[in-house]
Amino acid sequence: MPDLTTMNLSDTLHFLAGQPLLALAFAAIVVSVLGGMLRGPLPLLGGFIRGLGNLGLLAAMLLTIAQVTRLTTGADFALPQLGFERQSVSGGETRVPMGEDGHFWVRATINGVRRNFLVDTGATLTAIAPATADAANLKANPLNRTVLMNTANGTVEAKLATIDELRIGSVVARQIDAVVAPGLGETNVIGMNLLSRLASWRVEGQTLILVPHHPQAVEGV
Repeated sequence: MPDLTTMNLSDTLHFLAGQPLLALAFAAIVVSVLGGMLRGPLPLLGGFIRGLGNLGLLAAMLLTIAQVTRLTTGADFALPQLGFERQSVSGGETRVPMGEDGHFWVRATINGVRRNFLVDTGATLTAIAPATADAANLKANPLNRTVLMNTANGTVEAKLATIDELRIGSVVARQIDAVVAPGLGETNVIGMNLLSRLASWRVEGQTLILVPHHPQAVEGV
């Protein structure tokens, strides 16, 4: 008969390995408790260990806040030492005509792979279909985080990833955060985390106009 205790411990360790911020917070709590226990017999050592635990908790909290800010706003938190490269969008003005379905679709190049993308101003994050992510060899987010997304097929777990380069006409975006979302099927979506880094964007009649920073070589939309 399997040892349920061993199995549960193994599952827990595997889960924490995939959630480094949670693992950091958990380890910090353990260290803080240990420091508290040692403060009686060994006040100096106990206080030092407890302080380390508190610093770990503070670091986990600040990294979580920074990542949420990076994913949900135009603020650009960058920490290359942990793999968070600065996100940038440059290029010249690109005009996207409205499709027959009333949406704006673009032909974009993601890490050298050409795919169709829906421009969705209601989407917080750029979302990539699993097949596109595999073809473009998207790299996992440095903190290996997952998020829950509401889709037509219900709530699904999506993996955070980073796009090295995404080209839309004359627009070039680099190191852009994205999610690999199985619930989207084959649809790829450009969200506000990319659009908010443009110099400006607007809709005139049936044309979406993207105005980024710094001219780049133009590719077809």
